[in-house]
Amino acid sequence: MKQQKLAVLGMVCPFPLIEAKQAIEELNSGDELVIDFDCTQATEAIPRWAAEAGHTVTNYEQIDDASWTITVQKK
Repeated sequence: MKQQKLAVLGMVCPFPLIEAKQAIEELNSGDELVIDFDCTQATEAIPRWAAEAGHTVTNYEQIDDASWTITVQKK
């Protein structure tokens, strides 16, 4: 299993989600995508997309007042 980092800090929605969708396409099943973001809408949009796509969220935490990190494992 490998982890790929996706830093989309400073990007407004829906770009963090669009970037995440593109990045996960390039991963193999079981690999993880670590997404660092600071767009509030993505706190709901990214987990919802992961669930709908069948991926697993293995880590999700708030880094500070306005940024988060989420790890999505590709199905």
